Amino acid sequence: MLVRVRTTRTTLATIAAVAALTLAGCSGSGGGDPSGTAGGAPTATTTPVPTPTPTATADAATSRAFAALEERDDARIGVVAIDTADGSSVGYRADERFAFASTNKAFIAAAVLDASSGEDLDEVVHYGRGDLLEYAPVTSRHVDEGMTVRALVDAAVRESDNTAANLLVERLGGVGGVSRWLRGIGDDVTRVDRVEPDLNTAVPGDPRDTTTPAQSASDLRAVLVGDALDAGDRELLRSSMAGTTTGDGTIRAGVPGGWSVADKTGTASYGVRNDIAVVRPPGRDPVVLVVFTAHERADAEPSDALVAAATRLAVQRIV
Repeated sequence: MLVRVRTTRTTLATIAAVAALTLAGCSGSGGGDPSGTAGGAPTATTTPVPTPTPTATADAATSRAFAALEERDDARIGVVAIDTADGSSVGYRADERFAFASTNKAFIAAAVLDASSGEDLDEVVHYGRGDLLEYAPVTSRHVDEGMTVRALVDAAVRESDNTAANLLVERLGGVGGVSRWLRGIGDDVTRVDRVEPDLNTAVPGDPRDTTTPAQSASDLRAVLVGDALDAGDRELLRSSMAGTTTGDGTIRAGVPGGWSVADKTGTASYGVRNDIAVVRPPGRDPVVLVVFTAHERADAEPSDALVAAATRLAVQRIV
């Protein structure tokens, strides 16, 4: 069900509260049933947020519209949009688990930036041809001379380079280091279990390497709008996401012309196609937007058009 909650709080406590919105058919603890709710659109419930008597409404028409998209594409859709001007939010399957795929590269990059000084970012990382994964559009060009940490961050985010992402995870001490950083910004939902490309199996019901739309939106708000990163690191990450080369057909295709978009896409097996973004309408505060899509069939194709359609619905409701 679609939920809109109004609040004037913009602290991290409020962010966590928005992430805690629960929808029927989910577990409510962040380990929702990835198969979704039988019988169409989930029904809505709300949990208290730290403001006096918050208002929550369920837009049945919009919820039915999301459900219709799911039926049309034989898919499962998870959406959260947060208007940072007033804290209002829209959610559909917001607390169900989805494979995050490469969207998590944004948070791997954030963790590295947060742990690095300017000198650290200029350090050159050397690697061999044996380290290259199949999808390595940037790192494959720099095996001989290596790449700076700063360049690896940009390659992992802007071009979704898998080798760059794994080198950054290694710098953090493995997937446990990524998890610890996420816990440090208040995320006790996201599971980071494997590195590229193994994290992309995305088998329905497998909780490994999953998160919820609500938690992903909370984390993205923290790093690109909030104070989880200092100003310089935040701008570096935002710049890489604004220049991403992998999302022309997803959230960017679903927002109105003239909006700025800083996003990170993800693609995996079972037709997983995701995008997470901070979008800014002209003259307005930014909107944090997460769209996750998945299918039950292993041979399902990922659909940019489905992500764009879900984006259009969310934007119509939030703005």
